[in-house]
Amino acid sequence: MNLKIAVLAGDGIGPEIMEQGVAVCSAIAEKFGHEVSYKEALCGAHAIDEVGDPFPDETFQTCKQADAVLFASVGDPKFDNNPSAKVRPEQGLLAMRKKLGLYANIRPVETFDCLIHKSPLKDEIVRGADFICIRELTGGMYFGKKVEPTVNADGVEEALDTNYYTRPEVERILRVGYQYARARRKHLTVIDKANVLASSRLWRKVAQEIEKEYPDVTTDYMYVDNAAMRMIQDPKFFDVMVTENTFGDILTDEGSVITGSMGLLPSASTGSSTPVFEPIHGSWPQGRGLNIANPLAQILSVAMLYEYFGLNKEGALIREAVNASLDANVRTPEIQAEPCSEKYGTKEVGAWIVNYIRRA
Repeated sequence: MNLKIAVLAGDGIGPEIMEQGVAVCSAIAEKFGHEVSYKEALCGAHAIDEVGDPFPDETFQTCKQADAVLFASVGDPKFDNNPSAKVRPEQGLLAMRKKLGLYANIRPVETFDCLIHKSPLKDEIVRGADFICIRELTGGMYFGKKVEPTVNADGVEEALDTNYYTRPEVERILRVGYQYARARRKHLTVIDKANVLASSRLWRKVAQEIEKEYPDVTTDYMYVDNAAMRMIQDPKFFDVMVTENTFGDILTDEGSVITGSMGLLPSASTGSSTPVFEPIHGSWPQGRGLNIANPLAQILSVAMLYEYFGLNKEGALIREAVNASLDANVRTPEIQAEPCSEKYGTKEVGAWIVNYIRRA
């Protein structure tokens, strides 16, 4: 297969982990006889510094013309600490999702037996947890009407974010959820706040209609606050969960840390145009240039990329190599088991996995 991949390394540790992701992608292509070409493009704070736009049109065109986008991270403290900034790196991420029509974010949450001790949850609670959170990605408060902080006629400062959804938006993401549930353990949990929010009542109304089309899938409903609690008390309850944008953003970060490290989990964003594959963690600017960032989530995002195109053997070999590196304690500092005679950084972990793939 011939694949054209847009490479958006972004900010912070992004370029370092992207280097390892691309190396693994190329090693797999060589192993299985694929042709892969890469085109780099600007995004995030780096793009703001260069051209004043976190997602310039040239980057959009590069993504649109590619078969897939491999993305790393955006974000920089100089914007985080400036609430009056008119342009922010994260606006580029939202623009990419909107312009590419990426309405479905797929985030698997899976535990690794050798890292259970790193989880904040007890072994008997978290071991074996394996679920997917499907987050609607282009609606809700992140994209609804906004009013920036301003002083109203009564002299009171106010702001507004609108949690806006339409039936077609809800229907299409629910159907994605049911497709994944059918391919797994046939259990879908719809997460909303229908006892308070009108937008959630639309979600529940539409879901109750659509669930009749999927009699082979067990559907249940859960308020988001209860879901957040249940993920801590009994994460193995979940198979596939589907929810709106803001709730999904929060729940997926909660899900990521119960595995022991945010540096382990990949994601895919799919929709009407070029799919995007990225680690779920942020840019961690404090770790930039120190060769300590965990590249495994970026590398596993490459596995999801290959699997998206039906290349399951390729994805399976990447996952095998990652598991082998963990079992061999070839890990970056935050997850390395002690005692360990040799220390590994971002580059060393990536090189070990590439060599494993080549020898396989």
